[in-house]
This record gives sequence, C-alpha cells and structure tokens, in this order.
Amino acid sequence: MTPELSRTLNALGMLAVSLVLVLAFFYQLKLYELPCPLCLLQRVGFVAVGVGLGLNLLYGARPQHYALMLVAALYGGSVSVRQILLHIVPGTGHYGSPVLGLHYYTWAAICFFLILLGTAIMLMFDRQYADGSRTAPRFGGSTLAKVAFFIMLGLAALNAVSTLLECGPGICADPPTSYKLIDELGTNN
Repeated sequence: MTPELSRTLNALGMLAVSLVLVLAFFYQLKLYELPCPLCLLQRVGFVAVGVGLGLNLLYGARPQHYALMLVAALYGGSVSVRQILLHIVPGTGHYGSPVLGLHYYTWAAICFFLILLGTAIMLMFDRQYADGSRTAPRFGGSTLAKVAFFIMLGLAALNAVSTLLECGPGICADPPTSYKLIDELGTNN
C-alpha cells in the first residue's frame, strides 16, 4: 500500500468517525436526547480514534498512531459493551431512541469493533511507512485529508463545549435532563 493510498484511507476513516459524531449530535440537538455519562465516554473514544487518524494525516502513517487508535477503540468498545450489559436484562430499560432497531451504544460497539479490525488490517502494510520525513507536518496536498482533519477538529471542540454545558464543572447527571451549566447561569441572573 502506497503512502498516498494510506493517507486516503485514513481520511475516509476520519470522515466515517466524524459521521458517527455528527449523528450523535443530531440525536442530542434535534431530538433533545442528551448523552448519558457512558455515552460521553464513548464520544471520547471516537475523538481519540480521530486523534490517531489525524496524526497519520499530519505526519504520515506510523505504527504508533495506529496503536493509539487501537487503544482508543478498545477503551470505547469496553464502555459500549458496559452500557449494553447494563441494559440487556429485561426490565432494565434502555437509553435513547433506537436507530435501525439498535441503540446508539450498540452501534458504537459495532463501530469500535470495525475500527479495531480496520486498524489491524492497516498495520499489515509496511510500505505505507516508507514516506520520507518523520517530523515535517503535511497533508500531502490532499484536500480530502484537510477537510476530514478540520471536520474532526471541529467536532472534538463541539463535544468539549457540549459536555461542559451539559455537566458543568462537576459530575454529569445520570440520566441527564438538561444543560446544567446553562440552567445554573440562568438561575444566577
């Protein structure tokens, strides 16, 4: 696999992870389904996968960047499975609306598994690491890579702001019912 093909695949992977985060925001903002603490931790896992992909886009593919993605996907997958197990027992309810019959946390577990699989496959191709410089930042002139990188960067920032608004500086409510920081600011005026 050439470095250019690797960069393109990493950019497409970053767009796929961005799509997951965009869909989460859609449910949060349009349907007013605030993410629970475990959902927020799953988003952290997706953003961390995006960091590994972003490093590959900026500095070229490196095994260390893929390792970061693997650790992030293991983390996010374990949080997703934890949430699935909390709701698997009949009568324990569920969290959020289903999407194509499955809840967001189940889809997150599937996505994290696919990230693990895709990352492991990418690690098998040594030629992608043959690209020259190890330190000079670059996107390789790829518009797709630049667009994917800045979309992910924006989504990471939006997630940080959204979490701060929902939880404030303290512990997040479970289940969340409102944007805690906005409510606190509103009552102080």
